Formats: sequence, C-alpha cells, structure tokens
Amino acid sequence: QVQLVESGGGLVQAGGSLRLSCAASGSIFRINAMGWYRQAPGKQRELVAAITSGGSTNYSDSVKGRFTISRDNAKNTVYLQMNSLKPEDTAVYYCNADVLRVGARVGYDYWGQGTQVTVST
Repeated sequence: QVQLVESGGGLVQAGGSLRLSCAASGSIFRINAMGWYRQAPGKQRELVAAITSGGSTNYSDSVKGRFTISRDNAKNTVYLQMNSLKPEDTAVYYCNADVLRVGARVGYDYWGQGTQVTVST
C-alpha cells in the first residue's frame, strides 16, 4: 500500500506565505509525476502545480510567479511554497502522485487526505 501524508496548511493573512509538504510512504518502486491540486467550496478540483521525476514543472496561470513546486526524490516528498497568497487561494489542497509500486507493471494515482489553506483579507 502507498500513503501520501500532507502537512503545512493553515490560516494566513493575504500577502503571507505557507509551505505545504507531502510525503509518500509504502511499497514504492518509483514515483513519476507529483502534483498539488486544490478544491474550493462549490468548485471542481483543479491542478495547481505538477513536477516530473526529472524536475520539469508546470503551473496553473492563477499561481504562476507566486507558487513554487519542488521535490526531494530521496525522501519521496513534494513541496509547494506559496507566496503572496490571496483570498481566492483558499481551498483544500491535495497532494497527488503517480506511483509504481514494487512488483507492479503500471503506476497508479494516489491522493493525500487534503490540507486546508485559508487566506484572510
């Protein structure tokens, strides 16, 4: 089994910063892409940022220049540094990873439990 555990969410004032972390554990052979998604009340879940195993990144237009995704492959961990936060960034943030388990032939998507980020005015 594979588990993703997120941490780092919380309440912050507009203009502030937060850093999210997501650590993967379990029977992992290799982790391919990792990413962060978010879901605000009444809205669909959307991609915020993603990073490949080689370090290539992509961001949604709404966070470009403010958020930075990174990963530590040795620790099976992905991070999301969020700066210049805005009230519209308020959402539950979910970690996602495409994981190839030991003994498996194909990778599967795994999700964290989500962490709340609230940005006040």
